[in-house]
Amino acid sequence: MAHARISGSLPPHLEPTKAPIAFGKRALPKLNEELRSPELLTQQRALMALCDLVHDPENIYQAVEIGFLDNLKPLLLHNDNTVRQKTTEVLYVMAMHSVGRQGLIRNGVISALAELLDDPVDMCRKNTHHVFEMVAKLPEGRDFFSTVCKQAKQAYAYLITGQVPVMTTVTTVKPV
Repeated sequence: MAHARISGSLPPHLEPTKAPIAFGKRALPKLNEELRSPELLTQQRALMALCDLVHDPENIYQAVEIGFLDNLKPLLLHNDNTVRQKTTEVLYVMAMHSVGRQGLIRNGVISALAELLDDPVDMCRKNTHHVFEMVAKLPEGRDFFSTVCKQAKQAYAYLITGQVPVMTTVTTVKPV
């Protein structure tokens, strides 16, 4: 007679770092909830699953409409390296599509990403630069970056010379 043998390890085809996701239209809203979770592992798993889902342009559109970008912005400043890295990876994949680039500009994610230009994690910096490169391909992105560059030049001139620049008020660039 045969005896059942139960293994203590997971089956080889299951990935423990990926979140179990719902099917169809409920997948992205469920991941959006998990991104707001206070548990680190839940956030990491949601980001891993989201990285796979945003390769589909339809999912990018749905993610922008649901409000994912507002939940991803705070994760850019998270103290965990993996969370920051996977967040920038999600944004980079989203920036590969026109809908994603427009969503990044409209939701003010570019300004939040600028904080990661001197991040200690190489992949965060690399993904941030890739996002900037992709966003600069849109006319709105070029306008955004040209305005930011002008403001940076004025601030740099002020630091070097100590003279107040001609334009004394700093204008903030509002997302289109």
